[in-house]
Formats: sequence, structure tokens, C-alpha cells
Amino acid sequence: MNTLPKLLQSSAKIRFQDCDPFNHLNNGNYINYFMNHREDVLIENYNFDIYKRAKQEGKSWVSSSNQIVYLKPALLMETVIIESQLLSFNNSELQVEMRMYNKDKSHLKAFIWSSLVHFNLLTQKREYHDRELIDLFKAVVNPVKSQSFEDRLSELKQDFAKTV
Repeated sequence: MNTLPKLLQSSAKIRFQDCDPFNHLNNGNYINYFMNHREDVLIENYNFDIYKRAKQEGKSWVSSSNQIVYLKPALLMETVIIESQLLSFNNSELQVEMRMYNKDKSHLKAFIWSSLVHFNLLTQKREYHDRELIDLFKAVVNPVKSQSFEDRLSELKQDFAKTV
């Protein structure tokens, strides 16, 4: 059996329509870039298509909360690297961390913790993860030491201070 990667990565180019008048990625659009990344890398790395699953089973995940911090602007036409990992899961929820860097990953631009709830689109109620999902999550979960968003921010800043 192949070992599935726990840290997923992709690149994206910051587009004009997503920027503010200062040619910075608009704050609200960071979440779009993060979510688009996650959807794409799940398909590429795990052959896991949340939209196909939603269509076939009537189940998917809805965002229940996001904590995000903006550290350096992502600029118009800049190529950024986005990484993500599953931090934790339970019978009906996921917590995912995503980070955006410049092209050579020397600067962290933003990071987010997203909490997602498994949801039955037909009954409009919370849904429990089935055994197949739990097995996938167990194989790819990649927790961090920090228990709070603020502690994780400090940890990431310290990591970058060491590389300067």
C-alpha cells in the first residue's frame, strides 16, 4: 500500500480580479485561494473529489469557522505556494491548516485554520464520517504541537526568524 502524503502543496498565480486597488490580494479572496488549493490537492493526491462525492452521496463539508492571519501581501501576478494539512478530525468535523508563501517559501504570507463539519445536503443535518473516511483521515492526519491559533502563529514566526 502506498503511503499518502500528509503535507500537500500547490502553486497559484494571483489574478487581477482577486486584487484590491493596491494590487494586493483582497483579504476575502485569500480564503478562495486556500479552498481552491485544498479541493485540487485532495483530488491530485488522494483521488478524493468532494464535489463528486456530494453529487453521488449528498454529503460534503461546510465551513463552520475560519481563523486567518495576513502577514505579507500577495501581489498581482505573483506565484504563491500553498501548503495544507489535516490537523485533526473527529466523528463529524475536520480541522485543516493552510499556509501561503512566496514562490521560494522564504516568506509566509498568510495562514488559516479552517474547521469543517460533515453535512448531509439532503437532510440538512450534521453527518458522521463513515469508516472509509475515518481510515483516510487516520492515514493523513498531521497535527502540530500548538493547541491554539495564536500559539501556532508564534511557532511559525519563530521558524521564519531562524531562517533569516
